[in-house]
Amino acid sequence: MTSTYRSTNTQGSVPGQPRRRPPVPKVADIVRAVTAGEPTVRITAYDGSAVGPADAVIGLHVASERGLSYLLTAPGDLGMARAYVTGDLEVRGAHPGDPYPALRELATGLQLRMPPAAEVLRLVRGLGWERLRPPPPPPQEATPGWKRTLAGLGLRHAKGRDAEAIHHHYDVSNRFYEMVLGPSMTYTCACYRSESDTLEQAQANKYDLVAGKLALKPGQRLLDVGCGWGGMVRHAAREYGVRALGVTLSREQAEWAQAAIEREGLGHLAEVRFLDYRDAPLEHFDAVSSIGLTEHIGVRNYPRYFGALRDRLKPGGRLLNHCITRSDNRASHKPGAFIDRYVFPDGELASPGRLVSAVHDAAFEVQHEENLRLHYALTLAGWNRNLVEQWDACVEEVGLGTARVWGLYMAGSRLAFERNEIQLHQILATKTTKDGVSSYPLRPDWTA
Repeated sequence: MTSTYRSTNTQGSVPGQPRRRPPVPKVADIVRAVTAGEPTVRITAYDGSAVGPADAVIGLHVASERGLSYLLTAPGDLGMARAYVTGDLEVRGAHPGDPYPALRELATGLQLRMPPAAEVLRLVRGLGWERLRPPPPPPQEATPGWKRTLAGLGLRHAKGRDAEAIHHHYDVSNRFYEMVLGPSMTYTCACYRSESDTLEQAQANKYDLVAGKLALKPGQRLLDVGCGWGGMVRHAAREYGVRALGVTLSREQAEWAQAAIEREGLGHLAEVRFLDYRDAPLEHFDAVSSIGLTEHIGVRNYPRYFGALRDRLKPGGRLLNHCITRSDNRASHKPGAFIDRYVFPDGELASPGRLVSAVHDAAFEVQHEENLRLHYALTLAGWNRNLVEQWDACVEEVGLGTARVWGLYMAGSRLAFERNEIQLHQILATKTTKDGVSSYPLRPDWTA
């Protein structure tokens, strides 16, 4: 490949003259060096250079030198996220509240590669080493894990550090979540009987599915750990006459949920407490639901986690664990840099097989398991639509940078579910007694 920025005369013509710096490469030159083949997206830059088809539907525009520095100093999703959140990388052809079309095109139309060492050296010399000094990250970015430890937050998944991680993600703004999640205030995968279902219908379907798997009946007691804004707690109390307790590490969630319980006249049946699941009452509940908490637990803590849930169940009681997983055992438990810094600090995902093993090892008997992967893709599409429809109000509520983070995160997650990079699994288990009594029937007593 012939590069437009190479110089055949890098030595001065007069003996002793200092070596001349190579011409500064254009952004398009850098793109060509780090990609295999011609991109199918249009990439333009502040320096006037461009690469890719002029009539491409999707375009990226590197709007400033700072944006280029973000991309160079943190290659991959973190650098792109930093530049995008600050507005130094603009996406054209997709709304910032739903950049899914752009991400889908980039997944196939921009194939990155590592250029030869000599090519890298020429790029760096032309750019200048100062360009490789990372600019300050956007304010929406959490500190790296090792800095969280040094800052006194404790080791990964200590109670105080977990509380801070939950605060970073969930205490953005209840009003913002109301606009994005819709009336159900449910921030977990819905269940679609048909793609024509509304988001609200699908969330109600999900709660009915969980209630059916747990065989909830009037008068029973339910513990919902990581209860969010109390959606399952209120649904179980209102629709099934269950006495439900929810616990969450987000104070804002707990306050919103308890107020909603009072508004709906469910105070005699439902309660949400600001509490770590490890501090939930040691009482024998008829059922325990965990809908979206396991992602925050940490894989090495699975034995303690499932043991704690088992300790709170009566003999023969049922557990429903609903969480995002990897699609296989080969992928790392740790999230990518963007997810860790901007979305779920300290979050971890395991394979469904790893989770089933952990449930078994905690002396549960697994009765049923299913994958709702495509349901989560539909759920995320619904949240992105809500964000687009109320974009101006969302930006006014949390700021442009934070709104961009959410649009990017939800669209990227949708694509990952569609491509089977991550999955959503529900595991139904019973606290079977030592003599083999599980209270589970010969065939499931619930309907999908």
